[in-house]
Amino acid sequence: MTSMIPENQRQGTILVVDDEPDILIAIKDLFEDEYRVVSTTSPLEALDILASEPDIAVILSDQRMPEMSGDEFLAQAREHSDAEAILLTGYADLKAVIGAVNKGRIMAYMPKPWDPSLLAVMVRSAYERRVLAREFDMERALLRGLMESTTDQISFKDLDGRFMRLNASKAKSFDVSPTLCLGRRESEFVTPERAASILEAERAAIAARAPAERLEERTTADGATQWYLVHRIPILDETGTVATIATIERDVTERKLMELRLRQADKMQALGTLAGGIAHDFNNLLMAVLGSLDLASRRAPDDPRLNRLLQNATYAAERGASLTQRLLSFSRQRDLSLRAVDVNEVIHDMNDLLMRTLGGVVRIEKNLSHALWPAMVDPDQLELAILNLCINARDAMAEGGQILLSTRNASVAEGEIADLPGGDYVVIAVRDEGAGIPPDILSRVIEPFFTTKEVGKGTGLGLPMVYGLAQQSGGTVTIESNVGRGTVVELYLARTMTNDAAAEREERAVSPSAPKIRILLVDDDAEVRAVTSAYLVEMGHRVIEAPDGASAIDILRTDRQIDLLVADFAMPGMTGFDLAVKAREHREGIGILLVTGYADPGKMAQGFPLLHKPFGREDLAAKVNEVAVTGLSSPEA
Repeated sequence: MTSMIPENQRQGTILVVDDEPDILIAIKDLFEDEYRVVSTTSPLEALDILASEPDIAVILSDQRMPEMSGDEFLAQAREHSDAEAILLTGYADLKAVIGAVNKGRIMAYMPKPWDPSLLAVMVRSAYERRVLAREFDMERALLRGLMESTTDQISFKDLDGRFMRLNASKAKSFDVSPTLCLGRRESEFVTPERAASILEAERAAIAARAPAERLEERTTADGATQWYLVHRIPILDETGTVATIATIERDVTERKLMELRLRQADKMQALGTLAGGIAHDFNNLLMAVLGSLDLASRRAPDDPRLNRLLQNATYAAERGASLTQRLLSFSRQRDLSLRAVDVNEVIHDMNDLLMRTLGGVVRIEKNLSHALWPAMVDPDQLELAILNLCINARDAMAEGGQILLSTRNASVAEGEIADLPGGDYVVIAVRDEGAGIPPDILSRVIEPFFTTKEVGKGTGLGLPMVYGLAQQSGGTVTIESNVGRGTVVELYLARTMTNDAAAEREERAVSPSAPKIRILLVDDDAEVRAVTSAYLVEMGHRVIEAPDGASAIDILRTDRQIDLLVADFAMPGMTGFDLAVKAREHREGIGILLVTGYADPGKMAQGFPLLHKPFGREDLAAKVNEVAVTGLSSPEA
């Protein structure tokens, strides 16, 4: 084998095989300025060279050689290389040439003695053909790799709509192999409605002679909705005529669902803001109504009929107050206020709410443990969670049925329940007699925004809210369901060894009476201010009223005898918090009590006592007592 010059100085590599060294030298002299030339006198050595050097582009082989003939060598060469081959023969041997064409796949043959210029043209043509073949192979491999590795559905069709090529993802959508699709129209695999839509879209793209994009909504066999972003690309031939149409279909269901979820989240946020605003206004109204009814009932003559009417009005107003508290629970985005709670008491207090919310199509049965442990939970959010579970149970029984609401104590061993540490828990169970949940859906019911209800009838936030409450309360949620036999959802809450509610009642009972003090009352709502002032006067306090923050500041500047500032949080111009800060600047030791019907949690005062509207005389007295007896330190930084 002759020596070689560096490959980076050559356009390509050719292999010359001839048993006559003089011929090898002549061919090398002819081509070494343009190609890297590898030569040998042995066909067997040439086969080894082909096995070790896959980049050889052209083979020049003599026909008559001692070890084997040229046509035999080229036939064996095809086991190692797809290089273009030219047979050199010194005599007319048509049979050998035909064998070289059939087995060695030669592109041409050249009789000896050969014309150097003609041989150069032939080699150059073979080399260019090999380069084009490799480029074509690479493009084909890249296209095949792209088509088979992507999850996008890719297909090519002729102008009659017949598949010329398609990938496995596209064929899988028809539940057949790609081979069975070739030469057939897509209309053979889809519904007539979809076939008409596809035909219309393809005709529009062909007529426009430009790529077209369309978002298509499809329904699967199991009734689920999917969205595909479909690109249809007309492919033009050298004359500018549309010859083929390529289609790329991308599943964008997750992205579409995310868009819907974000839109739903925006709606929920707007609804929460609206609910908070409504609750604020209603709480001011209810504060005036409840306060006036309370004052009237204690000043009214001993008339049973009148007292009964006042009690009915008070009961109705208190129901309204309960509804506004649920609106606030819905609208607030705040951390849970965990404390010891008597779960049975929470459920008892929900009787009226459950009856009015669930309607008459279901019966509610209760089985509450008499020795139930206190649970560590946010009572407001617990009430909302129980309500959500009962609503889901009702919706699962379209024709009515019974909901069993039960409580029990449970000692859980480590590892007994997934994601739940071993320990003592209070369990709330809601059981229905509905249709049950299929296993494939049961695994997803706690996902946010996942719902099986009709559009507009479910947000997919009920069970995720319950699960989130349980997690933040040191517990979890378990769900057992049998299709056709109903569902039971169990809410596990961490047990606590103290009872804050009982302690609070006891503390209130033994608290000393508040001293009589001078109070500055500030509220922009005249009716609420009048009721609050009447309560304070009945307690024996001296009250000065102000309709806004600016007026209150003027009073504080001149009246040095004021002991306590009671201010509404949400007031125009100057909020109660701003007023409290300014009041401390004028009177460092003044007591502060803020009252509110609703406020943005992110803007709530830190370090000041807060009393929520509507409040009763007892609640107000307790807060005033707290400030007057214990005093109040400066607000937290």
